[in-house]
This record gives sequence, structure tokens and C-alpha cells, in this order.
Amino acid sequence: MGFSTLLDVIASMIIGGMLLSIVFRVSDSATEKLYNNSGELSLQQNLSTVAKMIEYDFKKIGYCSDWTQIPIPSRSILVADTSKLKFLTDVDKDGSLDSIFYYLGLASELLQTENPRDRILYRVVNAEQPIASNLGVTDFHMTYFDALGDTIPFPITVPGEIASIEVNISVENVAAYDTAYSSAFWRQIRLVARNLKKR
Repeated sequence: MGFSTLLDVIASMIIGGMLLSIVFRVSDSATEKLYNNSGELSLQQNLSTVAKMIEYDFKKIGYCSDWTQIPIPSRSILVADTSKLKFLTDVDKDGSLDSIFYYLGLASELLQTENPRDRILYRVVNAEQPIASNLGVTDFHMTYFDALGDTIPFPITVPGEIASIEVNISVENVAAYDTAYSSAFWRQIRLVARNLKKR
């Protein structure tokens, strides 16, 4: 009778351990799914925020409510590089000329996030302190085209030739479950500021 009871206890412990293991696996899987789904939502929101901000600012290249401030809109782009763009515009629509400078920071500047590839996208208005947005941007790349639609090779020595811009942005989660980072990509093909057409 004692040996049979001992076998029942051992069998119960084995079955209980297996059930406990299954519960832990289901719990871990549910946690991973929840973390990944919330990360995907955050990723899409971050990409949407960056895209709207860039599209809004870039479409105002060469705009000023007092047109005499920028009599030749083709001269409103000051610096154009693969991941840098500085241009003239009227930020507050008050008739005063402002400059906006977008550039991508270095990977070594952002050490407080888990993702080793994310970088800070900077937006500088005039000579103010740079506004940094850590939205998981991993790539910010631009290609420039002339009025005929041909690609302008780098380095761009005559920014006045730029008629349209292709903007590419990649965004990844700043944190991930078990280093499985999700990513999203946005491309604006031939973004044209209306004022650049006024030559």
C-alpha cells in the first residue's frame, strides 16, 4: 500500500510539473505577443509622426508670407546632402524668414535605448537649440532631382537645381522582446515644394 501511494505521488508531481511548464510557456508566449503588438502600434505611430512632420516642413521650402523675403525661391535650399537638408521658409507665417535644418545624429549619441541602430532625428529652427526626436529612426536618406527628373549626384554644389526630393525613412522599435525589433519604412517619392517650381 505504501509503495503504490509513493508511485501516485511521483506520478502526480511529474504531471503537475508538466502542466506548470505548459502554463509558463503559454504565459511567456502571451507576454511576447502582447509586447510585440503594442510595439507594432507604437512603431506605426512613430513613423506617422515623423512622416507628417517632414512632409509638412519640406512642402514649405521657399515659402514666406512676405514674398519679397525670398524673391528667388530656387535659392531657398542652403544645404542638401544624403541625410541633411537646410532650407529657408516662414515657420510661423509671420512674414519673417526662418531656416530649418534636418539632420540625422550618430548612433553613439543614443545609448539609453536597447536598439543599437536607432538614432536621433534633429530639427533646428534658425539658431535655436536642436529639437531631438527619438522615434526609433534608423535611416533618413534623401535623393534629389532636377527639373527634368534626373538624379543630382553628390556632392550637390548648386542646391538651386533641386526641383524635387525623394525622402526615405526607416523606423524600428526602441525596445523589443528578446531583441526581435520590428521595422517600418516610409518613402515619399518626388516630394515637391510648390515654391521650388517658381523659378
